[in-house]
Amino acid sequence: MSNSQLTPGIVPGRLPAAAYAENFADHEPPLDRHEARVAADRCYFCHDAPCMTACPTSIDIPLFIRQIATGTPEAAARTILGQNILGGMCARVCPTEQLCEEVCVREVAEGKPVEIGRLQRYATDTLMATGVHPFTRAASTGKRVAVVGAGPAGLACAHRLAMKGHDVVILERKPKSGGLNEYGIATYKTTNNFAQAEVSWLLKIGGIEVRHGVTLGKDVALADLLAEYDAVFLGIGLAGVNALRAAGEDLEGVRPAVEFIADLRQTENRATLPVGRDVVVIGGGMTAVDAAVQSKLLGAENVTIVYRRGKEKMSASSYEQEHATQTGVRIIYGAAPLRVVGGDKAEAVEFVYTEDGPEGLKLSSEGFTLKADQVFKAIGQTLVGAPEGIALAGGKLPRHPAEKLWCGGDCAEGGEDLTVTAVAEGRDAAEDIHAALMGQAG
Repeated sequence: MSNSQLTPGIVPGRLPAAAYAENFADHEPPLDRHEARVAADRCYFCHDAPCMTACPTSIDIPLFIRQIATGTPEAAARTILGQNILGGMCARVCPTEQLCEEVCVREVAEGKPVEIGRLQRYATDTLMATGVHPFTRAASTGKRVAVVGAGPAGLACAHRLAMKGHDVVILERKPKSGGLNEYGIATYKTTNNFAQAEVSWLLKIGGIEVRHGVTLGKDVALADLLAEYDAVFLGIGLAGVNALRAAGEDLEGVRPAVEFIADLRQTENRATLPVGRDVVVIGGGMTAVDAAVQSKLLGAENVTIVYRRGKEKMSASSYEQEHATQTGVRIIYGAAPLRVVGGDKAEAVEFVYTEDGPEGLKLSSEGFTLKADQVFKAIGQTLVGAPEGIALAGGKLPRHPAEKLWCGGDCAEGGEDLTVTAVAEGRDAAEDIHAALMGQAG
């Protein structure tokens, strides 16, 4: 039982039973066939499409939208999935308003882009509903690859390797595959257990064995994997949480936002999940927004996000910030936590205003206090469990630190906390691994 479940003031069942189903229903319902055709008709099918350039996985967006417009969504899905095997999840959670839709010609000219994300979901959902996997394995190469981590990077890497005829074993420390797709994304964005359904569908390619409950460095050593397999890919994610570096952060009622989101994702009856009356979320990314919005949906009366810099520097998109405020979440910009106040449990958080200038962030002499019986830390995650002997680059793993070893996803240098980016990195690593293995084979 977590600290929050033991802390007075943080209780379950704040709402009528019927409210939970409504609050955690699909945030953006799927398009039907007619709606998809109408949305697709708005596309100019640009030859030099800026949306395609902005997509981390380089999906041919004009092509798949044209395929929807001509009544062949299954073909559109193949176009998407050929570049992004987790295209169904990305259609739900990708910040399209900051990527492809932001540079859409319609957005630039009219302020209303083509609904690329919703069209992508329509296409991929249509194909997945048939139960058909659109790709087949190549002839066996006799090569074996270990993939450590069943998050987006690991799954994308494993699928591409299996498709090329290699045998893949995925080692995952948690009881379910999916990584952040399963444990770290707002429930209302991925309803009906979609993360697991997508994993099951991906594994239909064949040639992939998944072993859960296996932790690198505890249950298996990297040196042993490198000796046993022809190649190894590490997509271990960021399991650590940055500290607030503020007094009182160890009080009961203070916990990482990712733990709260994971609990919510794995709780079938959301009425049983405890939430505070006054919730403060510290951070400015999607994890902060997801934790804050879901706290409100669980019945918290007052929910506030506090971010140390200005609105324009908040990594959560303007769309997500607006969604939070529309849900009843207050966002305070330009303030940093000074200390969490309380006896044996959190009662309030003291903040000080910040000044963000050319020389960096400075604390002012003025501040304020927010009442809080529950405080969520959402200020970034860190790499833990890095294999010994690998020199880190900026606190992360190099992309190709040793012979037979590749790394990708947010644990790797330059990696971002985005599903779509992780997919691209896992896919590209698989291509590099395949080339190396085939070169070794002569």
